[in-house]
Amino acid sequence: MSRTADAPPTAAPSGAPTLGEVVDALQARHPPAWAQPWDAVGLVAGDPETVVRTVLLAVDPVEEVVDEALARGADLLLVHHPLFLRPVTSVAATTPKGRVVHRLLAAGCALYVAHTNADAASPGVSDALARILDLHDLVPLEPLAEHPDHPELGIGRVGDLAEPVRLGDFADRVAEVLPATEQGVRVAGDLDALVRRVAVCGGSGDSLFDAVRASGADVYVTADLRHHPASEARETAAGGPGDGRPHLVDVAHWASEWPWLAGCADRLVADLAARGRTVGAHVSTTRTDPWTLRVPSRGE
Repeated sequence: MSRTADAPPTAAPSGAPTLGEVVDALQARHPPAWAQPWDAVGLVAGDPETVVRTVLLAVDPVEEVVDEALARGADLLLVHHPLFLRPVTSVAATTPKGRVVHRLLAAGCALYVAHTNADAASPGVSDALARILDLHDLVPLEPLAEHPDHPELGIGRVGDLAEPVRLGDFADRVAEVLPATEQGVRVAGDLDALVRRVAVCGGSGDSLFDAVRASGADVYVTADLRHHPASEARETAAGGPGDGRPHLVDVAHWASEWPWLAGCADRLVADLAARGRTVGAHVSTTRTDPWTLRVPSRGE
């Protein structure tokens, strides 16, 4: 059963870590210094002295995920997306974000965010996306300039398929390995074109087209592609020497980041075990993609 909000901190029983120990393990993998300057990562709510027996990992800190965390009796909700990105003057339970904070604290469940520091990490969010697509020889799409001594760090990944495949078949593979969403998978390009070198970026990636072109990628897999950047990318590809490359594969934001959760859970359990601590880590099964229906266009 979850602790109540006013319960005193409890010393960790044999084998169980404190929240502070879990945070140390998470920050060893995803140092806050790797986050973008605008980001808000780290411990959002919780007492570092309390005990953590169960962790739930999710992409979004929304109320449906809180329902799942509390039903599981989680002591920590570890999410990718920040609950607060802008300064606030109140966390009253009169707003969705305020209710998230109140409900978690009332149940004794802490909240921790690993966002762009998890994007930049190796392995990180884009590594997970690349690996479920069977890419190898991965390198960052945009290396972390502040840490040139760690060339494996950075946003996005570029890698190669074992053999060239048709763009249409590759898109089918993307749809097969990612969790289902109403958006599905959108494609821009010749479906019969052969692709082998693939750039990926979990989450919104339409600011990285220059890096994608420089990488020599045949196809770019990301989320939230807006009309104008996508259109300009296709116009540039059509008028350049790349024979229509890079082709584009656009997926739902949540779906592109969800694969990271399982690996993060496994690494957290292993890292704490190496410190003589035991914790249960579980990946959320709640789909937090906001879209609930796709109505086909007339004549589709």
